[in-house]
Amino acid sequence: MASNFSSALLLLSILMSIQLLTSAGNFYRDAEITWGEGRGKIQEGGRGLALTLDKLSGSGFQSKNEYFFGRFDMQLKLVPGNSAGTITTFFLSSQGESHDEIDFEFLGNVSGQPYTVHTNVYTQGKGNKEQQFHLWFDPTAAFHTYSIVWNPHRIVFLVDNSPIRVFNNHESIGIPYPKSQAMRVYCSLWNADEWATQGGRVKTDWTLSPFTAYYRNINIDGCAMSSGTSSCKSTNNVKPWQTHELDGKGRNRLRWVQSKHMVYNYCADSKRFPQGFSAECKSSRF
Repeated sequence: MASNFSSALLLLSILMSIQLLTSAGNFYRDAEITWGEGRGKIQEGGRGLALTLDKLSGSGFQSKNEYFFGRFDMQLKLVPGNSAGTITTFFLSSQGESHDEIDFEFLGNVSGQPYTVHTNVYTQGKGNKEQQFHLWFDPTAAFHTYSIVWNPHRIVFLVDNSPIRVFNNHESIGIPYPKSQAMRVYCSLWNADEWATQGGRVKTDWTLSPFTAYYRNINIDGCAMSSGTSSCKSTNNVKPWQTHELDGKGRNRLRWVQSKHMVYNYCADSKRFPQGFSAECKSSRF
């Protein structure tokens, strides 16, 4: 009896592993390298992808599909050591001048100084919604998971499943919200030393190049668009990201991150916005 039970458990474990491997994201299947002339390379049988930057060029990739809402998870290990001047990105964007965009940008720094995690939300080509954070760990030592949840109600930025920012739909008070354009996932590593590190005061040290950032375990659970039709219209199943909101634990974690690790908030920059802050700044952050 014990032997049969052990065999059944082993079989169940194997089946679950196969299911996980089948459903897991794969860069060969889900993404395409779009620029960099060979500086982007898919690795580990599709599980990983490396982007490289040298003095001639950076590199980047995008998702094969467009999505209209979803949850987007990506594991990253950022450029180690002196990464000043470099930017590693993971973001969603539509096309055109009046594009929508949801940004994670990682601004490099000199050795020993923390990366700045730059977040922003664009609607119809207009952004100016920046918040920036320093992480509570070394993002170059190991992979960490960065996530964007985008639904009709709110956008949530997460790091290792901890919320760091929530941008709610405040159309009721006249604030535009990105909900009319499908977006792709884009990722890149490029040089922006005119502004990326300490406002451009610290330049890229090209003697340290090539610089490399690593991506792993892309996971997209969203409404893929095909010929103008959303894949979510073919099912009545409600996925967790479609109604995602913070519970008490999530709100406490958000407060901790924003009180301890936020280094810039557009809602507190009176020099930049002397005419007054945007209306959503007066509303609850949750």
